Formats: sequence, C-alpha cells, structure tokens
Amino acid sequence: MRKLFLLVSFSIATPFVLLFSVVFLSFLSFQKNPNPSFISVFVPVKTVSYAALPTAANILDEEIVEKDARVEIVRQFFAQYNSPLEPFAPEIIQKAEIYGLDYRLLPAIAMQESNLCKKAPAGSYNCWGFGIWGGRVTKFSGYSEAIETVTKTLAKQYKTKGLETPEEIVKKYTPSDNGTWSYSVSHFMEQLR
Repeated sequence: MRKLFLLVSFSIATPFVLLFSVVFLSFLSFQKNPNPSFISVFVPVKTVSYAALPTAANILDEEIVEKDARVEIVRQFFAQYNSPLEPFAPEIIQKAEIYGLDYRLLPAIAMQESNLCKKAPAGSYNCWGFGIWGGRVTKFSGYSEAIETVTKTLAKQYKTKGLETPEEIVKKYTPSDNGTWSYSVSHFMEQLR
C-alpha cells in the first residue's frame, strides 16, 4: 500500500514541479531580458563585449624580434640574490660572446667569490676575487671595467691554454683550493641553465 501511495504521489507531483520550474525559469529570463524570444527562455543567450573590435583585414606583422634568453636567465639569477650586477646581465652575455666563453662562468664565479658582489672589497667593484691575494686587492672603476677585464683574462690566459671548465680553471685561478671552488662554480653554472 505504501509503495502504491508513493507511486501515485510521484506521478501527480512531477508535472507540477516541472511546470513550476519552466515558469520560474521564464520569470528569471524575463528579469534579465524584458523582450525575450521564445527560444531565449530555454536557451540563455550569451553576449560578448569587446573593448576594441578587431580589424576587418587580417594583418600579419612581418617583424620578428629575437631576444636572447641567456640575458633573462642571468638577470633573474642576479635578481634572485639581490645582486647589484642585475643591470649588467646583457653586458655579461655580450662579453662572453665576444670572447667565446660560457655565459654562465662569470656569474658563477661572482657567486662563489663574493656572493654576487655582496662580500666584495668595498669600492673595488671586484666581485670575482680577481687579483685578490694576500693584502693585495685589484680595484676597478666600475662593474663594466671589471666585467671586461675578467672576461678578457679568462679568455686569453685561461681558455687559450685549455682551461675552460671550473675544474681546469681552479688550478690557476685558486691554486690552493681543495676542490670546493670548482664544485661550487659548477653548481652555480647548473643553476643558470
């Protein structure tokens, strides 16, 4: 008896619920659009607004701008560590290109030697530990001169003699090192990939 009652109730209530739903949907649709069409009651119409309409003609720009991703990689590396070398990222890439060095070498050495210039001798602009030994400190007039001198020296006095990797460079650059210098420089070079 109970099952029969539920079946009859369901059969009677269902059409009323459906009718109520259609009327309520129509009411909501009318609230959004006071002049609806028959279809818009059942299918919502999507409107699209444009801030600027596209041109009628398809115009392709022939200019392709090539940017060197290496500059951005080095710039972000410097920015990550709040280095004053950040504005010099393009110059470091340019000098590495001119002298045929791996672009990652100078930033990696600067990180190892001075924590990207944070621990460089005051007023020296020498972030690379270049010519610093004993009480002697090599000073430069600015970062540009330092970048030029260090890159040129690494190319002419190291690379031309077959010293290109950190493991080879350390023998002349920091002869008393126990292997930590080349390991650290290699690690920072990997970060710059």
